[in-house]
Amino acid sequence: MLTFEQSMYGDIRVLAVAGNLDSLTVPEVRPVIEQIVSSGIRKVALDMSGLEVIDSSGIGAIVSLFKRVRGMSGDVKIVGVRGQPREILRLLGLERAFDIVPTIDDAARRFG
Repeated sequence: MLTFEQSMYGDIRVLAVAGNLDSLTVPEVRPVIEQIVSSGIRKVALDMSGLEVIDSSGIGAIVSLFKRVRGMSGDVKIVGVRGQPREILRLLGLERAFDIVPTIDDAARRFG
C-alpha cells in the first residue's frame, strides 16, 4: 500500500510518500510525477520519511523525477529517508547522486 500527499513549502513542492513504493504502487504515483514536471515546478522535496519499502520500480520512479526536474534546471531533495529505502539508496550508490537531508527545513536551506 502507498499513500502520497502533495503540499507547498514556500516555492518548494513537497511530495510525501508513505508505505511501499514498488511495482504494484508506482503506477499510482506516476501521474503525480507527470503533473509536477508538466507544471514546471523546479524545486521538489521528496519526503520519504514514511516510506517503509522500495524496490527497483520505485527507484526508477525517483530517478525519473530527478532527471526530468534537473532537465528543467531544477533540483530534487530527498527528505527523511530511513530504514530499507535508505539502505537500497546506499547499496545502489545513489546517496552520492541525490541530495539527502533530514527535514523539509534542511531541504529549503539547500535550495537556497
